[in-house]
Amino acid sequence: MIEGRMRKYLSDITLLGQSFVKNPDLTVEKLLKENSATVTSFIRLEVGAGIEIEETNFADEVALAAKAVTG
Repeated sequence: MIEGRMRKYLSDITLLGQSFVKNPDLTVEKLLKENSATVTSFIRLEVGAGIEIEETNFADEVALAAKAVTG
């Protein structure tokens, strides 16, 4: 049971173990072997990576907005 979970986890986080986007029944490794191809390099992209979120204090924003309205 643990072995199966580890295999599933590794297939999700490794490039060659991942399912091919156009055919989920085929892994990237099998696709490469079928086409006699190799991976020389790749870039990992993560959704939201590099986006900086400015943290603000909501109470300060409300006080500033109220001050602007009153004068």
